Amino acid sequence: MFYTSYQIYKYEHGLSAAEQRASDVRVGETAAAFRGLRLRLGRVFRLRQRVRSAGGAAGAMTASVRVLSGTR
Repeated sequence: MFYTSYQIYKYEHGLSAAEQRASDVRVGETAAAFRGLRLRLGRVFRLRQRVRSAGGAAGAMTASVRVLSGTR
């Protein structure tokens, strides 16, 4: 935690070049981490949808077989 006077000084004078570069690196790393998380979560949810649709298709298939075999 910085003192209020330091925060005011930084607000008025801005960041030094080194501080700006360090901040840019941190922002880039954070963005990359969020991008990776979003991609991993997207894969997980796509796989869940595929499993559900495949399970639903298998259930529909066995139901139609039961109906057909029951009509004989």
